Amino acid sequence: MDIICIVEDNQVILEGITTYLELSGFAVKPFSTLGAARIFLLHTAPDLLILDVMLPDGDGFAFARSIRRSVQFPIIFLTARDSESDRIMGFELGADDYIVKPFSPKELVMRVRAILRRIDKTPLTGKAAESKWQSQGVTLAMDRGKHTLTIDSRSIELTAAEWRILEYMIDNSDIVVTREQILEHCLDYAFDVSDRIADTHIKNIRAKLGPSQWIKTIRGYGYSFQAENIREPS
Repeated sequence: MDIICIVEDNQVILEGITTYLELSGFAVKPFSTLGAARIFLLHTAPDLLILDVMLPDGDGFAFARSIRRSVQFPIIFLTARDSESDRIMGFELGADDYIVKPFSPKELVMRVRAILRRIDKTPLTGKAAESKWQSQGVTLAMDRGKHTLTIDSRSIELTAAEWRILEYMIDNSDIVVTREQILEHCLDYAFDVSDRIADTHIKNIRAKLGPSQWIKTIRGYGYSFQAENIREPS
């Protein structure tokens, strides 16, 4: 059973989310302060964290920044802060989704399930479990079965959203991938959101992959994965 950790200081919202997620088959660990959640996270890694931003004992953005240094479980920000700059900030910090209050509990559960599907470690039918790519003498290896990514044998930790985007771009390395395609196919956004969310994820992926030119910007269109596929001898 997947464990969902929630940090939300509004007791009505906290109890409502907890009940709805439990009825949907999740084990829920609810907290109303960052301090209590931090103690829990020191000993347990949940499958997903739902995090408010404005909390009585601190800022959710700062909290996410601090834990992202050592953990990679998915994070959903659930907040009343609805400006584009706040959304971009959330994704820059490695969030997998950003939901603005008021919200639909049914949509929240759908978002949780979508994110957990993204990190399913089972290889997709018809796709190679392992693939290797080279750019400027550097080798990138993706193992879908083990859900690992390495650059010259150095382990790279991606968030669930970042993994899905890179995987999609590798699978479509022969074409230009638009921002709209990234939002729809990788982040499950079927409604109007800023293209800057896709740009922010790409920026984060580039930073983690290093200086080699793995992802090229095609101005006015989108992005293209630029690398040579290394095929293992049969």
